[in-house]
Amino acid sequence: MPDSAESRSVQKFVKTQEEIMKEYKPFKSGKVREVYDAGDSIIMVATDRISAFDHILKNKITQKGEVLTQMSKFWFDLTADIVPNHMISVDNKDMPEFFQQPQFQGNSMMCKKLTMLPMECIVRGYITGSGWESYQENGTVCGIKLPEGLKESQQLPEPIFTPSTKAELGDHDINVSFEEGVKYVEKEFPGKGLEYMTMMRDATIAIYKKCAAYAREHGIIIADTKFEFGIDENGTFMIGDEMLTPDSSRFWPLEGYEAGKSQPSYDKQFVRDWLKANPDSDYLLPDEIIDKTIAKYKEAYALLSGKEL
Repeated sequence: MPDSAESRSVQKFVKTQEEIMKEYKPFKSGKVREVYDAGDSIIMVATDRISAFDHILKNKITQKGEVLTQMSKFWFDLTADIVPNHMISVDNKDMPEFFQQPQFQGNSMMCKKLTMLPMECIVRGYITGSGWESYQENGTVCGIKLPEGLKESQQLPEPIFTPSTKAELGDHDINVSFEEGVKYVEKEFPGKGLEYMTMMRDATIAIYKKCAAYAREHGIIIADTKFEFGIDENGTFMIGDEMLTPDSSRFWPLEGYEAGKSQPSYDKQFVRDWLKANPDSDYLLPDEIIDKTIAKYKEAYALLSGKEL
């Protein structure tokens, strides 16, 4: 006896409820992101966690995950002409029902599955942070000899590529030379070490130059940042992970910029500075620092994208 319309409606409702109730578990949980397998794609969820000095802090920064996801989307769109990226959608309606719950709104990105290359691709356009400390000691940054007489926070004659290995949570990344990076990648991708390192270096510099110029026109200096790249199922080289967020970059206000001193920032350097000044904090931030941090993140997003969250 064929199903009645009412029976089919009930079956459809039950199926829908089963899909909604299907609980996805992250297969990867990083310092900030949780990654879920959605079959043909992955769902990257940027949490409100914040990390500094290789520790996850005890506080959460409300809306931080949304800022990171929407910022990455903005930059992926802007640089698609330079290198393809893994973004499919940030619209939760395109994702499995499970990710249409409120806690995933705005902070989730559906992405292509990539085999990630084992390298943090760091680019420095200005001398600051650990680079400045190294330069003061021996005139180099990550083994790269720089001109004499540079001041703190000064723009470099040309951006420099300073890759590092990817560390597990709690470990430190290790800076490597281009040649060392070739050998490192070669171990995982035999016969491809030089090719992939060259592609990563060239894409890193090209993306940085375009985005740094754009940001400067909108009142922000991108002092440095890091990218991650991967290979899709068809062998296409593309950028993955996050892109030019306040978590992965140093953003400085152009207004008031002056070489020779440290700069105020739109990124989590604000948190790092507070932690350095309060070594007994046990990685617990006061409410005032939390509020100022998310305000900085939102301000940077508004300046760059022209939109308010």
